Amino acid sequence: MEEIPLVRAETGKREEEGTRLAGSVLTLNVIGLIEGHYASPDGQKVTRYEELLPALADAEQNERISGVLLLLNTVGGDVEAGLAIAEAVASMEKPTASLVLGGGHSIGIPLAVSAKRSFIVPSATMTLHPVRYSGLVIGAEQTYKTLAKMQDRILDFTVTHSHADRETLKRLMVATDELASDLGTVLSGEEAVSVGLIDRVGGLKEALSALRLMAERRGECRPDGPGTGPPSKRS
Repeated sequence: MEEIPLVRAETGKREEEGTRLAGSVLTLNVIGLIEGHYASPDGQKVTRYEELLPALADAEQNERISGVLLLLNTVGGDVEAGLAIAEAVASMEKPTASLVLGGGHSIGIPLAVSAKRSFIVPSATMTLHPVRYSGLVIGAEQTYKTLAKMQDRILDFTVTHSHADRETLKRLMVATDELASDLGTVLSGEEAVSVGLIDRVGGLKEALSALRLMAERRGECRPDGPGTGPPSKRS
């Protein structure tokens, strides 16, 4: 695997691969392939759930960290691993923001919408397609039921944590006039916003500004301060 050394800005200490502590915002990279329960081939850039999940848990408890920023440039990968990370992000009380750079494809979509605020740069794309299965496939009714349930889990999470309509997403996932040799749809940054997957087009400035605003509002709603807390993404 290609290692990406990460450094704590104020001390120069090495951090876990896939994370970087910069000021009070923890930045997590979701890059390349989202690795599942089996190691990916050497030379492939991967995101590992066993590294991101503890980092998210630590960030939730660390008073020095005011928010978490997810930077996504991923081709997708393992469904369970991707959903595990997405569920962890969605369950955090602290401010979270996601930014799609390059690509947020396949299971990267639930990760992109898991944050309280989501952004995508204009040149980035997101690919929606049906669940794919590798390895031995048994041609039985139970196999198709299992795949359908897996697809529903992805759709349920995505619809719950975005403004996208379920039927629209299903239609885009099985479109036959977009990809030359597959089912699905490739959305540009503006299109991802127009269908309700992503909150708005923007870059680092907008994502960090959103985190600062949420952190300020979160401070106002604590017992020693006024306010009623940050607005919900789905409000």
